[in-house]
Amino acid sequence: MASTNVVGILGGMGPAAGADFVRLFVQACAQQMRARGEPVRDQSFPEHWLAQVPVPDRTDALDSAETGAHQPLEPMLQALGRLAALGSRAVAIACNTAHAWHSRLQERFPQVELLHMAREVAQHLAAQGAGNVALMATEGTYRVRLYEHALAEAGLDCLVPLQEERRIIARGIFDGVKAGNMRLAEECFSQVALQLAERHGPVTIIMGCTEVPLGLQGSAAVAGLNLVDPAQILAAALARRAYRD
Repeated sequence: MASTNVVGILGGMGPAAGADFVRLFVQACAQQMRARGEPVRDQSFPEHWLAQVPVPDRTDALDSAETGAHQPLEPMLQALGRLAALGSRAVAIACNTAHAWHSRLQERFPQVELLHMAREVAQHLAAQGAGNVALMATEGTYRVRLYEHALAEAGLDCLVPLQEERRIIARGIFDGVKAGNMRLAEECFSQVALQLAERHGPVTIIMGCTEVPLGLQGSAAVAGLNLVDPAQILAAALARRAYRD
């Protein structure tokens, strides 16, 4: 049995997405074992820590330049510090918009490899030879152009929804998944995804908020669309770090 590295997950944004990320990570670890020709056993999973901490809303914080308790950086720094103290060699952030603070978090903890969700997704899509790429995300993620920059570095363009469609996505996130109304979430997310596909033709749609895949789980309305879950790609990247010699 190969030795493994301790890794961490910075969650709580929201808690359901953090918990779901652990599920994706466990699946990715099992895939790593199979790829190595090893049996999947409880004892072969790596030590991993989930920090589910209350973090102020990231999109709201990006609207304000003022410091204070409404800013998410300090609680994220504290959580990352705990994960580092527990021996985490690599850490994944289970929130897209929180990557607006990625560089400041990484700067404070250089001993930890802080994975970057958008860059992992961009490299994955470029390796697959993706064509048109569209993004469903929070206003904060659009505002900092998180995926636009990462995709451009990988040689890919990023299509974004219309303003009204972005409001529908936000409703699905906040009034849907975060409020426990999964039916509303599915209605909102599937409406926008179908409109993107109708407007742009064959398109790879990045579900660039961890709430979007939760709202679209099992949705028959979007069964024919090419949907990409960044959390799944990030979980696989964290699993690779856990099993890296």
